[in-house]
Parts: sequence; structure tokens; C-alpha cells
Amino acid sequence: MAPRLKEKYFQQIIPEAMKKFQYKNIMQVPRLEKIVVNMGVGDATQDARLLENASNELGIITGQKPQIRKARKSVSNFKLRKGVSIGCRVTLRGDRMYEFMDRLFNVAIPRIRDFRGVPTKSFDPFGNYTLGLKEQTIFPEINIDSIQRVRGMNITFVFKNSTSADANREILRMFGMPFTT
Repeated sequence: MAPRLKEKYFQQIIPEAMKKFQYKNIMQVPRLEKIVVNMGVGDATQDARLLENASNELGIITGQKPQIRKARKSVSNFKLRKGVSIGCRVTLRGDRMYEFMDRLFNVAIPRIRDFRGVPTKSFDPFGNYTLGLKEQTIFPEINIDSIQRVRGMNITFVFKNSTSADANREILRMFGMPFTT
């Protein structure tokens, strides 16, 4: 069975976007290519177990094994050497991407305290949207008692065929992203 948001995209969002932005072809409609979830663990230079815990938590949240990221260059002020593991990242595509997005919009984001909506100004020049979360505990898959440290993460929605950030914003809004008004 196809994910709920994937069916919604093909049955509702594409026709609505074609009408609103006067696209002549279905292929002109911006399409979500991938979602990249990144968790930086700067403390891992001192204790490698912190990176392992963060990687396990990110794997539980996304349902996919994270890739361990290494430092590209040395920075003496941060006691960081080139090649030291300092973060983890997951790239979600296809059905997993739509299922993660559904859980993020409908379960995790509403659990944020004093939530007033996500900012609309977080689009880069290419039309991709990046959302920063301050803690991983908003996901129900994470057991609050088992975490050792509260960590934030960046979630980037990467679009294909994007012509403008306005079209991408509208596509995300149709998916259910709770933007500020």
C-alpha cells in the first residue's frame, strides 16, 4: 500500500498546483526528491559513545541506518581534527520519505511546546527548505528515559523541478506543513 501523502500528492496536489501556477505539463510541478535528516554531535570528539547513541536515536526516528559523517578539516578552537566522526545523516527517498514526512507533520511537530508554526523564510536559493528542531524527544519513537542528551537536528526537504520558493512553499503547505501565517 502506498503512503498516504504520496497518494495525496498524485491525486490532489499535482492538479491543484497545475491550476494555481498555470503549469502546462505535469513534469513542471515541483516534486519532493529527498529528505535529509542531519544530527551534529560535536561532543563526539571527547566521547565516541555520544555519537553511537545519537546514531541509534536517528535510526529509530527515520527507520534507516544513519551514515557517520567525519570532519573535513581541523579546527583547533573546537579541539577538532580532520577525519574525526562528528555527526550522522540519513537521506530518505521514496515511500520512507513520505512516511517520515507524514509522522513529522502530524505527530512530531504538534508535540513542540508553544508551537506557533514553522518559519516561511528558511528556503535556500535553489528552493529547498530546511527546518531546525531543538530536540529529538518530540518523536514518539524515542523513549525519553533512555536518551542521555537532548540533541537537535536539521531536516532538509530537497525539491526537483523547482522554479520558485513560492511554488515549493505551496507544495509543502498542501502536504500539511504548518507554516506561520
